[in-house]
Amino acid sequence: MNLDDHSQFEKIDPEGMLAEIDHLPEQLAKAWNLGLSLALPHMGEIHSIVVAGMGGSAIGADLLAAAYSNVCPVSVIVQRDYDLPAWAIGRGTLVILSSHSGNTEETLSVFDQAVQTHCQIVTVSTGGKLTEKAKSGGFPAWTFAHKGQPRAAVGFSFGLLLALFTRLGLIPDPEADVAVAVNSMIEQRLTINAETPLKKNSAKRLAGQFVGRFVTFFGAGQMVPVARRWKSQINEVAKSLAAYEPLPECDHNSLAGIYAPQAVLDKSMAVFVRSESDHPRNAMRIDLTQRFMLEEGINTDSYLATGKSRLEQLWRAVQFGDYVSYYLAMANDTNPSAVPMITELKNSMAA
Repeated sequence: MNLDDHSQFEKIDPEGMLAEIDHLPEQLAKAWNLGLSLALPHMGEIHSIVVAGMGGSAIGADLLAAAYSNVCPVSVIVQRDYDLPAWAIGRGTLVILSSHSGNTEETLSVFDQAVQTHCQIVTVSTGGKLTEKAKSGGFPAWTFAHKGQPRAAVGFSFGLLLALFTRLGLIPDPEADVAVAVNSMIEQRLTINAETPLKKNSAKRLAGQFVGRFVTFFGAGQMVPVARRWKSQINEVAKSLAAYEPLPECDHNSLAGIYAPQAVLDKSMAVFVRSESDHPRNAMRIDLTQRFMLEEGINTDSYLATGKSRLEQLWRAVQFGDYVSYYLAMANDTNPSAVPMITELKNSMAA
């Protein structure tokens, strides 16, 4: 596939994933404004927050928790499983149920437990059983309209929670930062969209390096969930194996495994998702880790998220990774929307 022949993309992408990625800045802005307008009754004092969700419905919470970990006064955990943590009891705990379809079985299970343990509850979905349950129980049921894949709704899964946290007084008003981030993404889009040729398009060039390789993404601080997002996009969009590792933790174990087996290492690649907000010691660790890998013959590269705020850096990185995963899907000649293996597993579980 010639990545500069974008007229061929539509044949591989009949559901229009590229349009979803192109409009991510506008989606984020829309979600933020929607979250400011949705009904929210008075809520009692909150000591901890659990966001229950899976896949694309959960990653928004990861990104939010990372972006505001330095200012949010309460603990926030993302629960990707069937059960609510045992400590999540009473109205001091806010449980947010995030499910794109509203029918995710793990998230529905946590909802039922949150009702039983008398937690405060807010649901976020496009409808489904989750919205029905919330309305039946008299809980705030935030809904949004989106017909595409859950992973293409990351602007909603983040932006709605951002508005919720703001309205609850848990973070400083980010309105100005949101506007800057959206405009910055629109500017970056001009340099990495499908019309921009490979020689000027760093996202296309990075995707080209991924062909035939097992890629591991490394990130520190707020870039850890971004590395996770890049990994999951490579999986779901490009149908390729990938992994992610958090720094500095991986320097205490994973770094020891860069010697063998050689046949695997020859087909591997390490990509460091960096940020101008990285802790200075983590920035040093990335430099050293990348150097050690290069010395052992492992192919590496990096992406630096720039911007005036953590929010701008975060979203520029998310957007860049989405384009990379799409171009890898085109290079792999694979439909970036369909996920037949996941669908088959869900059907088998339902049966």
